[in-house]
Amino acid sequence: MTHPDMEARIVRYGDLKPCKTAFIDAHTPGSDQKENFTIIGGGVSESPDQHVHIGLPHGFNIGAAGQPPRVRNSLHDHHTAEVFFVLKGKWRFFWGRWGDAGEVVLEEGDIFNIPTGIFRGFENIGTDYGMIMAILGGDDAGGGVMWAPQVIEDAADHGLILGENGKLYDTKRQQKLPDGVEPMPLMTDEELAKRPEPTTADVLPNHVARYWDMMALADRKPVNVIGEHGLLRDKPGFEVDFITRGSATEAKHSHPYPSVLMPMRGHWKIRWDASGGHPAGEATLAPGDTMSVPQNMPHSAVPSMTGEASLYHVVATGDPAGHTWTG
Repeated sequence: MTHPDMEARIVRYGDLKPCKTAFIDAHTPGSDQKENFTIIGGGVSESPDQHVHIGLPHGFNIGAAGQPPRVRNSLHDHHTAEVFFVLKGKWRFFWGRWGDAGEVVLEEGDIFNIPTGIFRGFENIGTDYGMIMAILGGDDAGGGVMWAPQVIEDAADHGLILGENGKLYDTKRQQKLPDGVEPMPLMTDEELAKRPEPTTADVLPNHVARYWDMMALADRKPVNVIGEHGLLRDKPGFEVDFITRGSATEAKHSHPYPSVLMPMRGHWKIRWDASGGHPAGEATLAPGDTMSVPQNMPHSAVPSMTGEASLYHVVATGDPAGHTWTG
């Protein structure tokens, strides 16, 4: 049985509540059909309409973006890590001042730890509605989003103004900047000139891991995908592991920080011991579901049905969230 306190820490894919006005490009043609989801943590939405499913601090944020084919998310940057894995569809990620420095196409299950300090965007290039899951470093996700200047200018042409307070104001809804709040200033040419323009060859080897490679590597023990000694070496304040049927175990374990379980394929049975006022229990997760496990709670995750099974596991490390680690 699932105790109500623990059930509240599970966000089912079918219960996700989208926000279509989360960011400054919500009215810009080509970007006006995208949906943003804030699953764990406050996220980086600029809209008061954004629903937060689980507001508890974890040391990182979990979100998602859902988009119909050929809809894109405009060029932006964060102060901390931004990691995506493709839950559904086929996606093109691109980066640079104008989005033409490099690009990579990700299939379902692939993961991308995008380097900080560069503008990045993405679009659904599949044939159906697609979904990518996101991990953002830090409890405050680095304090918001930095937009390429042309994104802010295009948004103003379509009625949306971003205040220096990080909030959106929709002139189509007769909203205006409050007294004392100025528009978000555009980055200067000097600031833009300091931003690197890495090529695909620069980015791909150290920042992208492919699903079927991880499936092969995790045949006997979980693979550390993002971590100090991971496939993608980084210390963003959290680690990401990849688990398959062959590397899953009934043996329970715990962490000194909250952790998150995110199935990619198959159904997974999660069992936990009594801890911190929560009684023992179990639940079954499906692809797209997200479960927050409290710190110090012994738990296990194993496939509950035959067939392909894979799961992403995210846990905070206590390291400060910040720029991409180069140690």
